[in-house]
Amino acid sequence: MSSGTRPELYDFHGVQMTRSYTDMWERVQGFQARPDDILIATYPKAGTTWVSCILDLLYFGQTDPERQTSIPIHDRVPFLEMNMSNPEKDIKYFGIDLADKLTTKPRILKTHYPVQFVPKSFWEQNCKIVYVARNAKDNMVSYYHFDRMNQLQPATGEWSDYFQRFLVGKMNWGSWYDHVNGWWQKKRNYSNLHYMFFEDLVENTGLEIDKLSRFLGLSVTPEIRQQITGQVQFDQMKNNAMTNYSTLGDAMDFKVSPFMRKGKVGDWKNHFTVAQNEEFDQDYEQKMKDATLQFRTVV
Repeated sequence: MSSGTRPELYDFHGVQMTRSYTDMWERVQGFQARPDDILIATYPKAGTTWVSCILDLLYFGQTDPERQTSIPIHDRVPFLEMNMSNPEKDIKYFGIDLADKLTTKPRILKTHYPVQFVPKSFWEQNCKIVYVARNAKDNMVSYYHFDRMNQLQPATGEWSDYFQRFLVGKMNWGSWYDHVNGWWQKKRNYSNLHYMFFEDLVENTGLEIDKLSRFLGLSVTPEIRQQITGQVQFDQMKNNAMTNYSTLGDAMDFKVSPFMRKGKVGDWKNHFTVAQNEEFDQDYEQKMKDATLQFRTVV
């Protein structure tokens, strides 16, 4: 990718993607998961880094605390499908290679893939999978600001254009609706899937850490839970170079927007017009047919 250009979306097996995330398709699909691997899956900007840090602390916070201060989170929790190299911008990151080289037990990995793209070895090995979902309105706003600052993402255009693109799924990793619904359906026949909501994490981080610990079969004392809760507060992570992605070359322009911006529920109210909110709600009602999947847009 040459300097100053943004990648284009294209149809990849029915999902809108850019080539940075599909060029390694065969290698990612052939990835050999291990039974103790843990995969974090999310639609972009739904709390991926937050849950990555929580899991890393749950498993290694006590035994290897130096990790937290010496290794960026994107190296501790490799992004499976990420493939980027741009010598002009001092960028090099191959997620599949980082995953293969991990020496931790368990290996904690992350993906933004819709459920149908996940390498089959994760299912064959019955790996534990943590899915994090965020309400569509806030997810759209967060993704918009992320795309504004990230040179590896397609150009955003005006907010009104971005709003329409989101509704029809012309986003990297496709439609939010397909993503959250696809993973919700998977939960019905795959018991090792823990489905979390960003809004619950905001409202009571400690309680969600307890639920996550039970799912993972971990015994966590109240003291350790309190310690982890403190370490993953938004402002702590936003100002920490090991969690805020400021070490990842200059693919991201922090002058435009920080990687970690607000971490709030309800910021969509500062972006949606009354007309957009009405249009969104009508569209949402059509697309979200499964009444068992409920989101909150305020807490």
